[in-house]
Amino acid sequence: MRLASLLQLLSEARSACGHAEYVVIGSLSILGMEDVADIPDGMSMSIDVDAYTRTDPGRIFDLRPTLGEDSPFHRNHGIYLDAVSPDLPTLPDGWESRMRKIERDGLIVWFLHPDDAAVSKLARLNENDVRWVRAGVAARLISPPMVRAHFAVTRFLDAEEESRARAGLEHISRSFQPL
Repeated sequence: MRLASLLQLLSEARSACGHAEYVVIGSLSILGMEDVADIPDGMSMSIDVDAYTRTDPGRIFDLRPTLGEDSPFHRNHGIYLDAVSPDLPTLPDGWESRMRKIERDGLIVWFLHPDDAAVSKLARLNENDVRWVRAGVAARLISPPMVRAHFAVTRFLDAEEESRARAGLEHISRSFQPL
């Protein structure tokens, strides 16, 4: 996916619910960097935009029938809105101050910083999350030392989630160490 497609989806969301300000989390939050960096395909291959309306997060769920999975928009454009709660991801303290803001055609979209998204993905550690973090490290869009520092100010669900995230980062980081 590219930023233009994401903005088209959120423009449709604005038309449907009246909100013009959104927060994008998850894999496609990397598209907030599209105008300043080359985004690897491994980071932008998702077709679902994890987002919520910034000032009224619950309102995003009303958009599922028109913009969600299997909606007319999804069938016509191949992408869809995955309505999420701002409480969903495991994120470090201060993540909101690091978001990247893009304003286009009356839309205001806030994108999770790649290092913060990496914390969340490492907490889940699904195969696609590992692939996303690995691609980000390889492209130098994710900084393992910064992610490691963010772990110190992250409230994980439990010790197991924290241990899994730390081990995942170390495994990925080792594969990029010089021989």
